[in-house]
Amino acid sequence: MTRLVTQDGLKLLEDELEERTVAIRQEIASAIKEAKDQGDLSENAEYSAAKERQAENEQRILELEMTLKDVEVAEHNDDDSSVQIGSSVKVKVKGKEMDFEIVGTNEADPAARKISNESPIGKALMGSNRGEKVSVSTPAGDVAYEIIKVK
Repeated sequence: MTRLVTQDGLKLLEDELEERTVAIRQEIASAIKEAKDQGDLSENAEYSAAKERQAENEQRILELEMTLKDVEVAEHNDDDSSVQIGSSVKVKVKGKEMDFEIVGTNEADPAARKISNESPIGKALMGSNRGEKVSVSTPAGDVAYEIIKVK
C-alpha cells in the first residue's frame, strides 16, 4: 500500500534510517563489546540491555526500510485554493481560528497541528477550497470547519 508523505517527511524518514544504521548501530556495538569485556554474560545486565536495544533498533530499521519502499512524495501544487498534502490550512470552527498542516500518516503530530490526510479532519479538508465549509463527524456530533486560508 503506497503511503503519501511530504518532501520533509521523506527526509525525516531517510535521516532516521541513516542515524540508526550508522551511529546507533555503532553505539550499540560498543556497548555490547564493553559488556562482554566485563566477563560472565549470563548475569550481565548491561549486556542484556544492549542486546535488547540492538533488537529494537534492528526492528525499527526494518520498519523504516519497508516504509520507504512504499512511500510516494505527494506533489504539492502552488495552487493556494485547494487543500492537499503539504498544505497549511487556516480554518474557523465554533468561532475559533485554527491552523493545520496536512501531512502523510507517518508525519502526523496532532500536538504540533500536523494532521494526517487520512484523519477525519484531514479527509474532510482534502480537495476542499478556500471559502468552503466541511463537516466532520465526531462522537459529539457533526462539527463544521470553514476554510479561511490555504497555503
